[in-house]
Amino acid sequence: ASQRLFRSDDRGNSWRAVSKDLTRSVDRNRLKVMGRVWGVDTVAKNASTSFFGNVVSLSESPLKEGLIYAGTDDGLVQVTEDGGSSWRKIEKFPGVPDMTYVSRLNASRFDPDTVYAAFDNHQMGDFKPYLLRSGDRGKSWTSIAGDLPSRGTVYCFAEDSVRKDLYFAGTEFGVFFTVDAGMKWIQLKGGLPIIAVRDLAIQDREGDLVLGTFGRGFYVLDDYSPLRAMSDAALNGEAHLFPVKPAWMYIPTHPFGLKDKSFFGEAFFSSPNPPFGAVFTYYLKGEIRTRKKTRQEAEKEKVKKSEDVFYPSWEALKAEDREEDPAILLTIADEDGHAIRTLTGPVTAGFSRVSWDLPFPPPDPTDLAPPTDDDPFRDVPRGPLAAPGRYKVSMARRVD
Repeated sequence: ASQRLFRSDDRGNSWRAVSKDLTRSVDRNRLKVMGRVWGVDTVAKNASTSFFGNVVSLSESPLKEGLIYAGTDDGLVQVTEDGGSSWRKIEKFPGVPDMTYVSRLNASRFDPDTVYAAFDNHQMGDFKPYLLRSGDRGKSWTSIAGDLPSRGTVYCFAEDSVRKDLYFAGTEFGVFFTVDAGMKWIQLKGGLPIIAVRDLAIQDREGDLVLGTFGRGFYVLDDYSPLRAMSDAALNGEAHLFPVKPAWMYIPTHPFGLKDKSFFGEAFFSSPNPPFGAVFTYYLKGEIRTRKKTRQEAEKEKVKKSEDVFYPSWEALKAEDREEDPAILLTIADEDGHAIRTLTGPVTAGFSRVSWDLPFPPPDPTDLAPPTDDDPFRDVPRGPLAAPGRYKVSMARRVD
């Protein structure tokens, strides 16, 4: 699309227009900037300023051929239900200022009558999140912005391919997801910086979420399928272990001689692969604290209230010093119920992931010397690989 929509039936060798001008046909040289219209010699006005009056978002229904939505940079959504022979113009949206840039349109994967629209009005000093849904092909709209940050412009949107009320939204301040069709949004972190997410894509086969950010490159969330299993019961319980995706067994290669990128140095960029083996995802409602951390948290509250903080007893301090750190224990068992491996995981609140690389415990005698992770020639002790088959995992907590 440009200001019109074009179609090719020979893989791009030739194109034909299937619409008239879908924009408002506004002359940008008559638009006021900073209160007035500027002349032809204005700095960069005709050098680096984008042309105005373009189709900037486009989506065809995956369920109905010829149902196409086109959004413009001057605030219009145009709809055709017959592949471009006739068009219906929508120019008013509830709560959205006129002439607002249509940053994204997504025709639903589940319902041919449903479409989603995101609007970006930051160029007018308006940073509100505008995200709408229509259930009648654009005739009426309702907001699904919910509790998204009030100053976080929505740039992009994606709908899950399995759970119809699971959405993702890329905003000025990171990416958010909802499992209740937009009533409540939760920020996805996991190492993602607070950065503008300008594009979203879902790799359906692997269940991966791919983000295109402004200035920080690409990010991939491998296998977000646990989000499909989220429920109030899972989040309100003390802990929850999510379904496990089938694991592929193979022997990982080392193309550079040693693990990762070997000795290629920082000038050679490489991104880590997803964890090898079976990946376990679990959720803890609250952190499992040690005695020391519990005491320190209680003392912080007393300091806030300007109360006295008395020394604990010698026995209490000794118990703190000798306490083993808490851990989550993930026990893998075979089909006969025999435990074959136990892994430990983080005890922090929220989501955590632990991977089993598929071997049995190493047969080596116990070595009390701490491992040296910076030794590229050191092989991690491993037992024989488990045979292909069905395994199950159970979760427990170890405290004191």
